[in-house]
Amino acid sequence: MYQYNDIDQKIVDDRVIQYRDQTERFLNGEIPDDEFRALRLMNGLYIQTHAPMLRVAGPYGLFSATQFRKLASIAREYDKGFAHFTTRQNIQYNWPELARVPDLLEELASVQMHAIQTSGNCLRNTTSDPLAGVCVDEIEDPRPYCEIIRQWTTLHPEFAYLPRKFKIAVSASTQDRAATQLHDIGLHLVKDDTGTIGFKVLVGGGLGRTPVIGQVIRPYLEKKHLLSYLEAIVRVYNLNGRRDNKYKARIKILVRETGVETFTQMVETEWQAIKNGMELTEVRINEVKSHFSEPAYSTTAKSDLSHAQHLANDAAFALWYKHNTVAHKKSGYRIAYVSLKAPDTPPGDATHQQLDALADLADQFSFGLIRSTHRQNLVLADIEQANLYTLWQQLDALNLATPNINCITDMICCPGLDYCALANAGSIDIAQDINDLFDNMDYIHDLGHLKINLSGCMNGCAHQSVGNIGILGVDKKGVEWYQITLGGSSDENAALGRRLGPAVSKDEITPTIKTILDVYLEKRLDDENFLATVNRIGISPFKDKVYAPN
Repeated sequence: MYQYNDIDQKIVDDRVIQYRDQTERFLNGEIPDDEFRALRLMNGLYIQTHAPMLRVAGPYGLFSATQFRKLASIAREYDKGFAHFTTRQNIQYNWPELARVPDLLEELASVQMHAIQTSGNCLRNTTSDPLAGVCVDEIEDPRPYCEIIRQWTTLHPEFAYLPRKFKIAVSASTQDRAATQLHDIGLHLVKDDTGTIGFKVLVGGGLGRTPVIGQVIRPYLEKKHLLSYLEAIVRVYNLNGRRDNKYKARIKILVRETGVETFTQMVETEWQAIKNGMELTEVRINEVKSHFSEPAYSTTAKSDLSHAQHLANDAAFALWYKHNTVAHKKSGYRIAYVSLKAPDTPPGDATHQQLDALADLADQFSFGLIRSTHRQNLVLADIEQANLYTLWQQLDALNLATPNINCITDMICCPGLDYCALANAGSIDIAQDINDLFDNMDYIHDLGHLKINLSGCMNGCAHQSVGNIGILGVDKKGVEWYQITLGGSSDENAALGRRLGPAVSKDEITPTIKTILDVYLEKRLDDENFLATVNRIGISPFKDKVYAPN
């Protein structure tokens, strides 16, 4: 993974010193609340319902074991013993004391981590495919380009005060595991007619109150023009994006209001004026690529006899292997998902004990590296098949081996009313109710590939608009209700869910999900998954059943 140079380290160290001074002056009454709000947001600090919340950057979702041990230590020392992994591959702490945040940031800096630009109207953490570099369906490892973008975005002087927050995602795979079409900018590595790899550029995606799927504005861009083209897009947005209404300030609104053709021409005009001075050289690209060279894979790794015997003799292991591991590009290796969706755990949460143990497992089995995913799980990406049984046993003992990846209980879930000051309704308790009802693994696996996304407000941090089943909490005169959408998707066939009908009460939301699934099981063809069934029959059969008179 990328290692900081002296300049990188100085940037984060100096930011800690700067923010410590700002915090001390605020606590001494020398900086007013409004002024300090902007300063703390630049450093990833929100004020939530019960306490401050600090969001820590996880660049393209890649962490070292050393960093995970530091995250565990911070959870013990500054929080209540756990951390939360988000859909942007970041980490959140929900209970740090305001006065101690500079100390926390100093500890992060000691392991090449920070919270810079994880909030505020700026260029946020760049995300990517959590299986980048090891999956079988990519044309090139996208992480070096994510790192190049990270360095370009960090403290970019022109883009510190954008009209609204701005998010970029990069993928190089046929399967879109990074939800690239739902970002302000989505980048896909593609090949032109000669087989040369470059980028397809999408713009104007986004979720929240106005969900929009991004549109292609350039089918092919040479690698050398990556930064200049990104700069042109953000310049056009910075100059023309609306600042009069924060609900209309995202680039998706600018693209819609100007029209994609006009917007594209504005970008092209700006790009022609700046591109010659910002070309990426092959030397620069290769220098960054050198940080992502292949680990020392065993040349003799194979699926040995004991592995086959464990699969045959241990049904629980075989179930985990089927649902929580996927093919690796190297023969004899497997990619293992670490489920942060145990039935008794808030989705995306990990305890300090689990973080420490995962660091040890990464060192033992996966070259000291851990990844976070768009769906709030973790990945150990380089497991020799002969070590899978031992790994599974240890994950199972840590409550991290629930065999439910991409199943109904593998929910994306925001903190909701439990923590968030913006929430209209609870999320974690609804997730728990769904887990309690669907506690039979045979039933869960029979339902197949099915993604539920659950948000407590219209900001949509859990991406309910693109859930196969989306659940959105709404407030009706102080009472929690929930709207349901069906048919959404964040993958390569991205789609917005269709609203089922009127919101249902909190007491009825879980039984309603059960009714929807009963219709699916009745209507599906052979092994047809939920999304395919909804796309084939529409939402009317589900709506008729859910809202049928008693």
